[in-house]
Amino acid sequence: MGNLNCKMFGHQLEVTREVTYHVKEYTCKRCRKQYTTNSNGNLVELSQKFKEINDVLERIHQNRAANRIRVKAKAPENLLVFSH
Repeated sequence: MGNLNCKMFGHQLEVTREVTYHVKEYTCKRCRKQYTTNSNGNLVELSQKFKEINDVLERIHQNRAANRIRVKAKAPENLLVFSH
């Protein structure tokens, strides 16, 4: 019944995973089909290829976020400060 509703009224998508700030994975509440955003920002069905791509993107995104936090946390030592 959910599939017929989706054909008539469209999918009712909810975010199931935030890969990066711009890439997310969605699941339809009615038919349970999974979707993601491709490189152009369009919704496409979540295939094994896109799952692997999203896993790599998420790992890169998390590493960069962790590096930003570490860099901000370090206090500069022996820094010369010039004022005008």
